[in-house]
Amino acid sequence: MYGSRVTLLGTEHDKLCNVTTPSTMKELPVITTNGDRDYRLEDFEMKKTIGTGTFGRVCLCRNKLTGAYYAMKILEIADVIRLKQVEHVKNEKSILKQVVHPFIIDMLWTNHDDTSLYMLFEYVCGGELFTYLRNAGRFSSTTGAFYAAEIVLALEYLHKQQVVYRDLKPENLLLDREGHLKITDFGFAKTLTDRTWTLCGTPEYLAPEIIQSKGHNKAVDWWAFGILIYEMLAGYPPFFDDNPFAIYEKILAGKIDWPRHIDPIAKDLIKKVLVQDRTKRLGNMKNGADDIKRHRWFKGTNWDDVLNKRIRPPITPKVKCDGDTGNFDDYPEPDNHQKSPPLSEEELDLFKEF
Repeated sequence: MYGSRVTLLGTEHDKLCNVTTPSTMKELPVITTNGDRDYRLEDFEMKKTIGTGTFGRVCLCRNKLTGAYYAMKILEIADVIRLKQVEHVKNEKSILKQVVHPFIIDMLWTNHDDTSLYMLFEYVCGGELFTYLRNAGRFSSTTGAFYAAEIVLALEYLHKQQVVYRDLKPENLLLDREGHLKITDFGFAKTLTDRTWTLCGTPEYLAPEIIQSKGHNKAVDWWAFGILIYEMLAGYPPFFDDNPFAIYEKILAGKIDWPRHIDPIAKDLIKKVLVQDRTKRLGNMKNGADDIKRHRWFKGTNWDDVLNKRIRPPITPKVKCDGDTGNFDDYPEPDNHQKSPPLSEEELDLFKEF
């Protein structure tokens, strides 16, 4: 939710380290902690919007007591209810409370008032992988393999926790100050014991079984992983069109055009992951993620070194200071005069444990 596919390139970023609080920012009420960490909303100074979504935004904020920077995700309860996203938001909170991994964003605290939900995250200042990919045009095989390796470990970890992520794409991959990945935006993530039938995700990244409403499981993440590798190496996804339904038709037809420059070994991995039959999809078979880790594209990869961030990233973000927002797009700040309609007790009760 830090950004979106259609709004990223072509703007000049404001690289100020001490951004003054915009006068149009909504003034946050005083609320006591929900018990996760000892934080209060009044402790934070909202600095700048660094991402927007359908029913909320992400702001850079600064702890007035410590000076530390964080990212605050603010969701309007009325919009969450109207767009039938209540369960998705609850899933996001419950999953992020339980997961701890070097390549997954750290959620520190959550709370709510009578209009909004608040989720406090570590601030990942390097920006979206999407931005770097669009600026570069495409990545080399070596660069793509670096990011793919970190994603493999994150997906392997999530799947062992019985969590399917369901929204893998360059927009949801942030770079930290050193250039390592952090997967963000768990709005579509779900804890699964069997299968689920919800249609959600980004059209270009949807697995065939989601489109066909056959019921899906963690195999959809490995399909999206194959789409992501292709996009990193080609500069565009293998199935795209202005019309989402045309994208779905292309996905189900399964015909892929291969640019000549794509590494043949990477091509072999992509082909083995983009298999329509999920029971034969690499990553979803008996050996799980090990089949992908043993593929020739990752030959020579020391997975302990990957996990412990001992491999030097191919891209080092330009960051002037901890609160630098220069790697994110500029977004309009919310109108302080627009008041959310009052919610009923029944609606507020939906998030009383948030």
